[in-house]
Amino acid sequence: MHAGVVCALALACALALHGGAFAAPRVPVDDSELIETLPSIAASARDERAWRRALARQPGDQDLALRAARELLAKAREQGDARYAGQALGALRPWEPVSGRTPAPVLVMHADISQFLHDFAGAEASLRLALAQAPRDAQGWLMLATVQRVRGKLGEADASCRGVSRAGQDVHAIACLAENAALRGDTDGARRALDELLGRPALRSPAQAGTRLWLWTTMAEVEELAGRPAQAERAYRRAIAERRDGYALIAYADLLLSQSRHREVPALLADQPRSDAVLLRLAVALQAAPAPNPAADELRARFDASAERPGGSGAHAREEAMFALDVLGDARRALRLARDNAARQREPVDLLLYARAAAAARDDDARRELAVLMQTLGVRDARVDRLP
Repeated sequence: MHAGVVCALALACALALHGGAFAAPRVPVDDSELIETLPSIAASARDERAWRRALARQPGDQDLALRAARELLAKAREQGDARYAGQALGALRPWEPVSGRTPAPVLVMHADISQFLHDFAGAEASLRLALAQAPRDAQGWLMLATVQRVRGKLGEADASCRGVSRAGQDVHAIACLAENAALRGDTDGARRALDELLGRPALRSPAQAGTRLWLWTTMAEVEELAGRPAQAERAYRRAIAERRDGYALIAYADLLLSQSRHREVPALLADQPRSDAVLLRLAVALQAAPAPNPAADELRARFDASAERPGGSGAHAREEAMFALDVLGDARRALRLARDNAARQREPVDLLLYARAAAAARDDDARRELAVLMQTLGVRDARVDRLP
């Protein structure tokens, strides 16, 4: 994922670890339990067999199932392979179909997997069920606001941000609302709100590095929406100075690519796992070089393999559209994929991709369609406005 989802969901997990209603650590009662083997649960076939045996023996063990699901979803994100996400859903099968009686932690995990699989409606439904059980859970409200933002439902996202505030997480609620304001075009107001948060003494301690990372990344995205790339770059640099976070690095790489600074991208992403998102940026960066492009070859093979799997069609529409536009130079194919992608997710990166593809294809009808969509969503982006 891009433009808010991964970053906000990571923060949501951090909130859970600091007292969220859904954080319930498992304390093994017997040394024979396999809990301690699970940190590397999906790292190899042996680990995968181990958790499968454990779940087969204890199919209703909620803590074991959740830990397995988390590890598998992390593997899916790292490798860009939706099969691991499907296995994560399999770990939660004893609680299917989800309902108001499903335990809240299972519902939140189900939502996290669903959004990875681009089932944003399913993710939203699971989160609403979870929040009906735990209405003061900041993690759930922040995740819900993020999913609603992806779907272009800014009014509902505002309400969810206020839910974060009611749960006692004032900093995160203010930043959540600021991001919505920026999407509506109030980038000055969003910048002021984020500046005030970053200036709070309580956020200066080393323990708050993750929150500062999130706030600086959000600030960078606000500056991009405002059409201020130099200020955005400074904010991205502040973010990755806090921690070399994959989301922030990929967003920064996109900024560099938009400025034709392709040579800087491989070094920036050198230490990152070869996810689809990382491979795509490397493929675009290397396209400008005369040497072979192994990242492009690897990514093309992943797309082909995904298309052959059940439900794989459309799962990588954003990445495939960017690949078609920036690596293959096929503007018509890029436009078709970008239009399909915008029907699923409507973050700034998706709308900008749609606009870039329409401009490259010289399709005035598509540009008008996008203008209507953005007006309907209430979203403004100076980068879109400045495209020739």
